[in-house]
Amino acid sequence: MTGQAIRTRGLVHIYHAEEHDVAALSGVDLDVAPGEMIGLLGPSGSGKSTLMSLLSGVLRPSAGKVFVGDTEVSAAPQRELDQLRATEVGLMLQGAGRNLLPDTTPVDNVLFAQHQARRAGRELTDARTVLAELGLADHADRRLGDLTPGALQLVAVAVAMSTRPGLLLCDEPTSQLDHAARDQVLAAIEQVNRTYGTTVVLVTHDPDVARVLPRTVTIRDGRIGGEGRSGEEYAVVTADGFLPLPGHARDKLPPGTLVRLHEVGDHYELRVERT
Repeated sequence: MTGQAIRTRGLVHIYHAEEHDVAALSGVDLDVAPGEMIGLLGPSGSGKSTLMSLLSGVLRPSAGKVFVGDTEVSAAPQRELDQLRATEVGLMLQGAGRNLLPDTTPVDNVLFAQHQARRAGRELTDARTVLAELGLADHADRRLGDLTPGALQLVAVAVAMSTRPGLLLCDEPTSQLDHAARDQVLAAIEQVNRTYGTTVVLVTHDPDVARVLPRTVTIRDGRIGGEGRSGEEYAVVTADGFLPLPGHARDKLPPGTLVRLHEVGDHYELRVERT
C-alpha cells in the first residue's frame, strides 16, 4: 500500500447562513507528501473540520481545487467519490460512536466497512487480523457497549484502516479520552502510518498530541496561519504574499502596528516601528 499525497490550491468554502455568508476557508494551499503524518491545529471554528470534509469529498469547495493522489476530489463525480472513500480514504469522525454500528461487535464493524471494497475486487486483510494488529483480538466478539472509551476508539481506528487506505483522516481521535487511552490510540495511528506508509491528517486541540507529531499546520481565520516542525512554530507566506503572525506575536502586535522587513545576509528580520 502506498500513501496518498494531498494538494489543495486556493481552497475556499462558504457556508450560506440565514442572513449572511460565512467563509470557513479563505484560500488554503496545503501540500502533504505520501506517507506523511501531520496535525491540524487551530481554535474552534477556524475551519479544521471543514478542511477534513473537503479532503474526503464529503463537501465540495466553493472555489479552489483538492487533489488526493491523482484524483481531483473537488471535481470528481459522486460515484468516483464513493469508490474513493470505500477504498483509498479512511475517515474517522469525532467521537467513536459516530464511526460504529450500534448494538454490534468490533468484527461486525470491520466486516461492514470492508464490504464495498471487497465488492470492488480489493484483496483485504481478514477482519480479525485487522483487530489483532491493534491489540483488539480479545475484544473482537464483545458488544460495543461493554468496551471502554479507549477500546471503542481503537475499534474506530481499525474500521477506518480496514480497507488499507492510502489516506487516513482523523477528526479529534483522542479528544474524549484519558491520558492513558489517548496515548494508546495515538500509538495505534502512528503504527498504521509507520507500518503501511499511510498518509495521516489528524485534527487535535491537545498540545501534548501536537508536540509528538513531526509536522503541524495551524488554521486561523480560514487560512494557514503557521506550521510547526519538531516543536518550532513558523509563519507561512501565502500565495498572495500574506504573512499571518503566530498567536503569541499577535498578542504583542495589535492591528495597525508598522513592521519593516529587512534583508540581513541570507535571511530576513522583522522590525517593529515604534510610534
